[in-house]
Amino acid sequence: MPFKIYNKNLKPYAAQLRSDLTTTETMLWAHIRKKQILGVQFYRQKIIANYIVDFYAPSIKLVIEVDGSQHYEAQGIEQDLSRDSFLDSLGLNILRFSNYEVRYNLDDVLRAIFGYAEKYLG
Repeated sequence: MPFKIYNKNLKPYAAQLRSDLTTTETMLWAHIRKKQILGVQFYRQKIIANYIVDFYAPSIKLVIEVDGSQHYEAQGIEQDLSRDSFLDSLGLNILRFSNYEVRYNLDDVLRAIFGYAEKYLG
């Protein structure tokens, strides 16, 4: 489902991010791509308005963010709150995981994503 609000100027940057996934994004992508979770299609580095989200599943209105250390500094926290508020206004839900969680507790991360998808799909 494309959004009416789409910043086409972000397209080259999103493509670059897709080709340069972080280690933890790659770890998570290996488990959510190709409809591995309840047949849900996820996209990586997807443009939504003026933002590029790490992963997006339009059929269940879910954004997944994998946060590095910059997200836990004052400026990162403020930017994430603003971004999350905007995404929420579009009816999207956001699951955030730290790099540490993905790297060392991947099973718990996948259970959380599966649980959300299962609840949404009812």
